[in-house]
Amino acid sequence: MRILVVEDEEDLVHAVRLGLTRAGYAVDTAPDMAQARDRLTVNAYDVMLLDLNLPDGDGFELCRAVRRGEVPAVGGTDLRVLMLTARGALQDRVRGLDEGADDYLVKPFAMAELLARVRALLRRDSGGGGAVLEVGDLRLDTARHEAHRGDRRLHLTRKEFGVLEYLMTRPGVVVSAEDLLEHVWDENADPFTQTVRVTVGTLRRKLVAAGGGALVQTVVGRGYRLWEAS
Repeated sequence: MRILVVEDEEDLVHAVRLGLTRAGYAVDTAPDMAQARDRLTVNAYDVMLLDLNLPDGDGFELCRAVRRGEVPAVGGTDLRVLMLTARGALQDRVRGLDEGADDYLVKPFAMAELLARVRALLRRDSGGGGAVLEVGDLRLDTARHEAHRGDRRLHLTRKEFGVLEYLMTRPGVVVSAEDLLEHVWDENADPFTQTVRVTVGTLRRKLVAAGGGALVQTVVGRGYRLWEAS
């Protein structure tokens, strides 16, 4: 899953990016509203972490513009917004939610709580009720970053885990290589490489080696889908 962090405090950006990356997320950053707008109109993000006090404006303004379509975000209405701010007064929290934020976290915060809130926001898209995704005999624990097939543990790289997570939130749906590149890799990924194909290939081999029914299927000319073999 891909996250945009809109924050101008360099130390905080570094810490948040590190924590999110270690948890397997693709992370881009923007220090102000102008750069955030540029990134939102080019890349499809699943979650935006948005500070309120930015050098060139108020985060409330950016959130409102996204929700009203004034910023043509590639992620559209699927974009989840989590406001991160030191402004913890009741009226600020209420305003943030009224402006279209999905959640509000007051600084300082623990990384564990931030990660839990991000997972909760992402579950809204998948319809899941917990941190564990299950499709057939596949079980993915997004909190512990563990994957199992039946009773066998899958040892996946971060990108393999990210691809599997994205596919498991859309079982049976054909997902293009472009979608996977947008949501699992960050802005430094080269769109002209075979990185998606290679990652899907190694993931598929690990799933097959573990045995069982659920497989990653290639749909020629369209992309990939997770399906359950009968």
